[in-house]
Amino acid sequence: MNNLFPVFLKLEQMQLLIVGGGYVGLEKLEAVLKNSPDTQITLVAPDISSEIQQLAQKHKIELLFEPYQRKHLDGKNLVIVGTGLMEVSQQVQKDCRQANILVNVADKPSLCDFYLSSTVKKGDLKIAISTNGKSPTFAKRFREILEEILPDSLQQTLDNLQSIRNRLKGDFEYKVEKLNEITNVMKNDKN
Repeated sequence: MNNLFPVFLKLEQMQLLIVGGGYVGLEKLEAVLKNSPDTQITLVAPDISSEIQQLAQKHKIELLFEPYQRKHLDGKNLVIVGTGLMEVSQQVQKDCRQANILVNVADKPSLCDFYLSSTVKKGDLKIAISTNGKSPTFAKRFREILEEILPDSLQQTLDNLQSIRNRLKGDFEYKVEKLNEITNVMKNDKN
């Protein structure tokens, strides 16, 4: 049973630490930048790939060429670990728990407070997909299917609905009822 609580974070307003400078660290960094390109990121690893170094020149990424230490958590709101080294992953997770910082450890669901979702983005519409840590590959394939079938014109629909919402008079309940009436055409009504 998937009891995960879905949430969208305003990462641009947070301080993120990524531990790991290789392939997995790069994958996690790219996922963050794809969704929140203005995030302030510190990435720590003794060795950092040239791909990560290139991204650091284009974004707000501080690179620390050193092994992870507890002090790297100072001032951080969120941590993502992508090292592939179990002892480092466990230490970061333990340190984060003690500091009340949420942590994601790549490929180790038991060490995670949250999972990174696969996301579909069409303009302002963003859909997150989770398999509860069971199969990120399935989530990726399902994302590809949704990207293909959702029309690019969705942004125009969202803009139109926002315009209607802004013109509606009345309390919150009235606005919700009116927007429900308008968007009800999206349902496949079998009556």
